[in-house]
Amino acid sequence: MENYDEETEHSEHYGYTIRGFIAGALVGALAGAGTMLLMAPQSGERTRRQIRKTGVALRDQAMDGVEDAMDQARATSQQITANVHKQADKMQQKAEKIQQRGQDALDAQKERWAPVVEAGKNAVNGS
Repeated sequence: MENYDEETEHSEHYGYTIRGFIAGALVGALAGAGTMLLMAPQSGERTRRQIRKTGVALRDQAMDGVEDAMDQARATSQQITANVHKQADKMQQKAEKIQQRGQDALDAQKERWAPVVEAGKNAVNGS
C-alpha cells in the first residue's frame, strides 16, 4: 500500500506540473500577443490577421498540450489500477495460504484427538 500512496502522490504532483506548464504557456502567449499589438508598426487589418493566425496556432498548441496531458493521465491511471490489482492478488494469495495453514492445523488436531474422542464415545456407550 505504501507503494500505491507514493505512486498516487507522484501522479498528482505530475498532474499539477503539467497544468502549471500549460497555464504558463497560455499566459505567456497572451502577453506576447498583447505586446505585439501595442508595438506593431503595420496596418490594423494586417495586425488583426496576424493576431487571428497566432490565436489559432496558440489554440492548437493548447489543445495538443491538453491532449498530451490527458493521455499521460490515462496512462498513469491505468498503471495505478494495474498496481492495485497486483497488490490485491498478492493479498488474496496470502489470505488463502493463511486459511490453508489454519485448516491443516485443525485437521492435525482432529487426527491427534480422534482416538481420545473415540475412546470416550466407547466408554459412554459401553456403560
